[in-house]
Amino acid sequence: MKRSRAKQKLGIIGCGAIGSRIALSIKKELKGAFTVTGLYDIDQERSLSLSRKIGSLRLVKRTAEELIASSDMVIECVNTDATAELVVKTLKAGKNILVMSVGRLLEQGSLFLLAEKSEGTLLFPSGAIGGLDAIKAARLAGVSSATLTTTKSPKGFIGNQYVMDLPVKLDKLTRATVLFNGTVFDAVKAFPQNINVAASLALAVGDARKLKVCIIADPKVNVNTHEICIKGAFGSLSVKVENKVCPDNPKTSYLAVLSAIQTLKQYASNVKIGT
Repeated sequence: MKRSRAKQKLGIIGCGAIGSRIALSIKKELKGAFTVTGLYDIDQERSLSLSRKIGSLRLVKRTAEELIASSDMVIECVNTDATAELVVKTLKAGKNILVMSVGRLLEQGSLFLLAEKSEGTLLFPSGAIGGLDAIKAARLAGVSSATLTTTKSPKGFIGNQYVMDLPVKLDKLTRATVLFNGTVFDAVKAFPQNINVAASLALAVGDARKLKVCIIADPKVNVNTHEICIKGAFGSLSVKVENKVCPDNPKTSYLAVLSAIQTLKQYASNVKIGT
């Protein structure tokens, strides 16, 4: 006889395009396993707007700490310098956290040690790319090199400070133009809202120093393309993913949001909730 399972209480930090889509998807697709019990955004109007869509103004929390305390799992969708601090607070509270802004944690090795000691769980969605399971398997035999080439419409880079400092004008581009070519560490710093896939890939490769990243703006495309090439003792692996952009945010691939929902589905099916 199956034991009854209590719903996990989810708190969402960051109520913009990504947080909103995740919240509404949880209510529609995962209501049997989870319930959204808290919303927090530094812009309170965002959390109020999302709470109205969900149907309860009582969900809005005044601080991130209040949200963490009232949740079993936190979903981070803020992508700011505060991301690492939020993860620390959540894990120290013994709560689970799903991190969308993976790039913010790439050089935060101490967080992974904290996750191992904490009663909470640190979860990463696969994001807007595929093949991560195969890449993790490949690294067991040794990965010699890894490259990621990401191509997006110039619209996806509007407002990026790194790009604004380049001698290029996004609205004047007539052909594909390389905006960045370098290490994954520099890539996530220069493009914190565009290249979380690079951090996810680096974690899968195991040695982030082996991953090189190229970022291209192409006015002729209307999808976000990620091309991955891995070489090592196992042989070679190539993956190309063409993502439609998230309808609410051109900087994000729709698949990135869907991967968060899938991660929650897997979590719900693999972990016994309640007693």
